Amino acid sequence: MPSGFQQIWSEEGDPPRQRVTGTLILAVFSAVLGSLQFGYNIGVINAPQKVIEQSYNETWLSRQGPEAPGSIPPGTLTTLWSLSVAIFSVGGMISSFLLGIISQWLGRKRAMIVNNSVALLGGALMGLAKAAASYEMLILGRFLIGAYSGLTSGLVPMYVGEIAPTHLRGALGTLNQLAIVIGILVAQVLGLDSMLGTEKLWPLLMSVTVLPALLQLILLPFCPESPRYLYIIRNLEGPARKSLKQLTGWADVSGALAELKEEKRQLEREQPLSLLQLLHSRTHRQPLVIAIVLQLSQQLSGINAVFYYSTSIFESAGVGQPAYATIGAGVVNTAFTLVSVFLVERAGRRTLHLLGLAGMCGCAILMTVALLLLERVPAMSYASMIAIFGFVAFFEIGPGPIPWFIVAELFSQGPRPAAMALAGFSNWTCNFIVGMSFQYIAVSLLSPTHTHTIPHKISG
Repeated sequence: MPSGFQQIWSEEGDPPRQRVTGTLILAVFSAVLGSLQFGYNIGVINAPQKVIEQSYNETWLSRQGPEAPGSIPPGTLTTLWSLSVAIFSVGGMISSFLLGIISQWLGRKRAMIVNNSVALLGGALMGLAKAAASYEMLILGRFLIGAYSGLTSGLVPMYVGEIAPTHLRGALGTLNQLAIVIGILVAQVLGLDSMLGTEKLWPLLMSVTVLPALLQLILLPFCPESPRYLYIIRNLEGPARKSLKQLTGWADVSGALAELKEEKRQLEREQPLSLLQLLHSRTHRQPLVIAIVLQLSQQLSGINAVFYYSTSIFESAGVGQPAYATIGAGVVNTAFTLVSVFLVERAGRRTLHLLGLAGMCGCAILMTVALLLLERVPAMSYASMIAIFGFVAFFEIGPGPIPWFIVAELFSQGPRPAAMALAGFSNWTCNFIVGMSFQYIAVSLLSPTHTHTIPHKISG
């Protein structure tokens, strides 16, 4: 079933026309603020790694007393830092399984509103962790922010896909990924030691996430609920009609409402599916496999190893200003997400996804060769940087945005929430594996040069 409105008829019965209304713009903007927070909390842990580790060291020493050794044991620090990074994904894994239940119970809009309370609590815990001399508070805050992001990663594309006109569904769907990469870029800029990435200001850097949460709380009450949720799930024709009028700008929305009625009649023969029912359904097996494999290809490419650890990667590769190189990667990330907005409806989902994966593989090979030659040819550090930029660019052409909104297109209203929950769980599980294992692998390899080959080996 399509997720967007296929046609909107004027009162005079003219041919169907498409409109982009102020209400639609407001609703999409308000929703993707959640994706902005998601991206911010992916990138925020990157640049201030050293100053936060120093804070961890001070906290550990203060708890050990005067007989403590001079610094925290390296293995303990590696564990604490890896947990601080990867616990974000654990929260996402858990909440992604609740997506179907929460989105059906509260609705798409109300679920996003309630979800912000989790973001506010998580941001507060992270911001107060240093003052409380508690790395446990930071880790718990990261877990809560991950739980928030797990729901957001499903709610935003679900809501946007259900309110978007059909001809704009792909373009508006990529705005979810665009907001994520803008959030990553903002975190990278604010994380500079000339901004908030300092010993004194890093708690403020970690708590900035409460600002988009507050803005979303202010804006979402003025946005309509998904008319598909109202009519098909809740059987509320009056509110659904009102929502359609707000989104389309037409006084007569009988054409769009007729589509919902027809879809509901078809769905009455296809009841909403639970997770177990979806897993056992032969009808939905192929689209479910496609959805999960797309999510796996996104995360097992190793892209989040770059987002989580790019500053240390650039530093070990001999780049003079690694924090600024990280920002450069963020700019490339954002620019090519914008490119994908215009390409997705022209080149097709499958073509862009395969092109992106092929390009990432090529950049991984280039990166590995450059690193092998780095000691003999110092200029290869520039080749390594270009390879990482290319790796990120190809990711945003296809593997970045497409898996998030393709699930809404593959499934009709009945199995959609369960399918998005399973796909999201797969994504977050792989995110956790990459985030938790990278630091251990990097440390175990000893040689700094080898650190940079890891994301690309994963993608291979």
